[in-house]
Amino acid sequence: MAGIHRVDIEAALRWWQSRAMPVGEVSVEAAVSALQELLALLDAHAEQECDEASMPERFRSPWLAWYARQPDTPCIAICSTSQGDAVCKGCGRTFAEVQCWPEMTPAEKRATWRRITLENTAWRFNRYAERAAERLSVKS
Repeated sequence: MAGIHRVDIEAALRWWQSRAMPVGEVSVEAAVSALQELLALLDAHAEQECDEASMPERFRSPWLAWYARQPDTPCIAICSTSQGDAVCKGCGRTFAEVQCWPEMTPAEKRATWRRITLENTAWRFNRYAERAAERLSVKS
């Protein structure tokens, strides 16, 4: 099982702190408290990730509620792995990640999102911005 990185836990905490209404059975107060406690535990143990498989339900439920509102796939419908590339130029995922995406756990998917975001080489992150800038300069 993959680990859930503190960046995602912090993002989930910010999302919960901005909410006024519960999500399903999870109250805002309980979610904020649980995620703050989880971050404190990571700090106490000098860890950057917590294990998805052994995460207690009081931490898991608010994280999954946040996760459910995130985009599921980085795909932008320009898949170069179908043309034989080991890494997709469109989304930045490896061939194996593209193939196994439906079976991946939430933490595995978020780990992939984190990696491709940090790498910042996929067209999803830069090619479309470049095209927009080119269009603006041509019109000027």
